[in-house]
Amino acid sequence: MIFVFFLILLMLVAAIAASVFRDLISAVIATTLVSLAASILFYLLAAPDVAMAEAAIGAALTTAIFIIAIRRTKRYEE
Repeated sequence: MIFVFFLILLMLVAAIAASVFRDLISAVIATTLVSLAASILFYLLAAPDVAMAEAAIGAALTTAIFIIAIRRTKRYEE
């Protein structure tokens, strides 16, 4: 039960950090952390199919798409 509360707290902190970060790559990593924690929570709630989908799509695919999109754009300061 303590582990579940720790994961929920981790999700909240990472979500707040993602909205506060000025660097986009850091914000994407924080949202990936939220997605991974949600995936672990889904697994603990006896929904392994939802956990696998969240890990594959929410953490891996979305992160890769965001990072590719950020890398292909130019910074405003340049």
